[in-house]
This record gives sequence, C-alpha cells and structure tokens, in this order.
Amino acid sequence: MRLVTAAMAAALLCAAALFASPASAQSASPQAWPQRPVKFILPLGPGSGADIGARLIAEKLTAKWGQPVVVENRPGGDGFVAINAFTTARDDHVLLFGPASSFTAHPFLHDKLPYDPRDLAPVARVSATLIALSVPPSLDVKSLGDLVAMAKAQPGKLNWATITGATDLVLAGFLKAQNLDLAKIPYRDPVQALNDVAEGRLHLYWAALAIVRAQMQAGRVKVIAITASEPSKVVPNIPTVTQAGFPGLTFDGLVGFYGTRDMPAELREKIAADVKDALADTAIVSRLQATGQEVVPGSAAEFSAAIERQRAGVADIARLLGIKAATQ
Repeated sequence: MRLVTAAMAAALLCAAALFASPASAQSASPQAWPQRPVKFILPLGPGSGADIGARLIAEKLTAKWGQPVVVENRPGGDGFVAINAFTTARDDHVLLFGPASSFTAHPFLHDKLPYDPRDLAPVARVSATLIALSVPPSLDVKSLGDLVAMAKAQPGKLNWATITGATDLVLAGFLKAQNLDLAKIPYRDPVQALNDVAEGRLHLYWAALAIVRAQMQAGRVKVIAITASEPSKVVPNIPTVTQAGFPGLTFDGLVGFYGTRDMPAELREKIAADVKDALADTAIVSRLQATGQEVVPGSAAEFSAAIERQRAGVADIARLLGIKAATQ
C-alpha cells in the first residue's frame, strides 16, 4: 500500500510539473528575476521606431540579466493582437512594449473591448515618439497659425489625415473646437498619405516624425509643428503646438513597457531601473533620436501618471465629439 501511495504521489507531482502554466511559475523574489527568457511583445511591425528601441534595449538587458530577451512583433487589429497575446500569457516574464496611443483611445473607437485595461500595468517609460504636423510646400503656409487662418478663410477647401487611433480623435476634436471645416481623407497606407502631401493633394498630415523626416529633409514636405509638450532636441528649430499658439493639439507619443496587473511594485522598480541604465548608452540614444524619438526614461509611477493624463485628455476630446466610452 505504501508503494502504491508513493507511486501515485510521484505521478501527481509529474503531472503538476507538466501542466503548470507560465503564470504559476512566478519569480520567488524581484531580486531573483528573471529566472528564464524574457519576451517583449510589440503591437508594431519590424523596422518601426518602437521595434528598433525594443531590440536595442533587449540586447543590453540580455547581457545584464543573463537571460535571453526576445522581441515578438504582433501588429494588427488596432493593437488588439499584441495586447491579447500579452494579457493571455499571464506571465511576469512577458512584457508589452509600445506606444500608449495604441490603447488610450480604444474605449472611444470600439463598441466593446476584448481586454481589461487594468491588465496593462505601466512598468517603465522609455521614450516619446515625436509627432509632426506636415503640409505640402506648395500650400505656401509658414506656420500652424497660417494654416488655421487659411482653413477659416476657405471652409471646406482643405483636407487632413492621421494614422488611426488616439491621434485621429485629437485632431478631430481640435478642428471642432476651432470651428474648422476640413475634409478627412482615410488612408490605410501611411506611405501613400505622405506621397499625397508631397504632391499637394493632402493639406495636413499628422504622423510620426520618423515617417515624414526623409521627405522633410528633401524639401518635399514641410513640418510646421510638433505635438510634444516640450521643445525637442531632435528638431530644435521646429516649434511645439503650444509655442505655435494651439496647445489643444498637444499630444506626447509615450512609449514604454507594461507588465501584468499583479506584478510586484519592487519588480517594476527593478525593471525600470535596468531600462534606465540601458538608455544611458549614448549609442542607443543616438539611434532612437535618428528614428524621431526623444529618450525620456521614467519610473512606473511617472509612466502611469503620463498615461493617465493622456487618457483624461482623450476622454475630454471624446466628450466634445459626442463619443461615449465602450464597455468591456
């Protein structure tokens, strides 16, 4: 009888080990983390600014942590593909990495959310993607103020476009607040939108600086302002929207890491500190600046506060536009 009981106990232990989920294998302590490979899931594709940043940081952290750090691109579905892959993993060795704008506007763009926003717990701020307001040189405007004046003098004659998401709401809300009549042009391909700006067919384009920078340097596109809350060292000669007199267009392209809802605060602090150390490398800073990102590392608390300010701003704009928040 004793032999049977021992055999049964051994079998149960083997089964438990075999079927244990990653979530059940949480680290014994933040100091011991990571105990196995770490994965960064991104809602953007290879070659994007966030992807470049993730891979540079992953390389530094692989050396620091003594464990492989891999980057997995899961673009599509307005960020839902990556977010669902992250939330369903329920693993403290899986982090979501990318722009907060991937999800801050979700409640106002979709009737129902397939995830709980509380499951995206900010861990570390990395950078701020610079967002540019661009016009064709042929439009002959020198500033954002000139463009607004032209739009008021010629209602219905100009058009605009953005990448879908929070930026779409922000610009639509600004136009309504300013009582400006511009036609929205939908694009699925940002490259086509950029070509239309250069050819003078699209009059106002809101997109990441990285998308328009080459055309700007070639003189085919004119950037009249950036939406950052602070002037940028990356493009010091381009004014912010606040400096241009239109603070309602302020929008910071927050980029960083998110962990599981139950990740201990001490572990978040450890990861944030390690990320900050990685970003002290001037070679990484230069690479990120070349992709149109301002490097602004921050703690979980700082990142969370910035995201909540963005959520509140997007919610105010949605109310102005008469859009109600979705349910889960």
